[in-house]
Amino acid sequence: MADTFNKKALQEKKAKKKKNKQEKREERKLNNDKSKNFEDMLAYVDEFGNITDVPPENKRKVEVSLDEIQLGAAPVVEQKEFTGVLTTFFADKGFGFITEDKSKNSVFVHMNKMLEPINQYDKVSYEKEKSPKGFSAVNVKKVK
Repeated sequence: MADTFNKKALQEKKAKKKKNKQEKREERKLNNDKSKNFEDMLAYVDEFGNITDVPPENKRKVEVSLDEIQLGAAPVVEQKEFTGVLTTFFADKGFGFITEDKSKNSVFVHMNKMLEPINQYDKVSYEKEKSPKGFSAVNVKKVK
């Protein structure tokens, strides 16, 4: 029996599709980027944190001691003892405010934190303590 025109056209179409598929496969094999060599796959980070494919220069390397590396937040270096003037003091209420010599900030002081009796406008030395409403003075004593 002879093939009909429609059957021949379908067979030719199938053969053409198969040929195109084979050509695409060959083209992919020729232009394959998956098998790059190791050097092409490397990426470097420069001193500014940018990613680049240029290796870093050897002369810029700096040795860092492991002891110098600090993890976490930087430690707060606090001054232990401050000086100031007792500018306001309410003896009947038992509290007042000290004006710092350096920063001119007011620091709360309570009479229970005074080591000796102090009058208004006396020069004092004290330590700071963090309180819920800011800093407060503790270990307050007169400076002579």
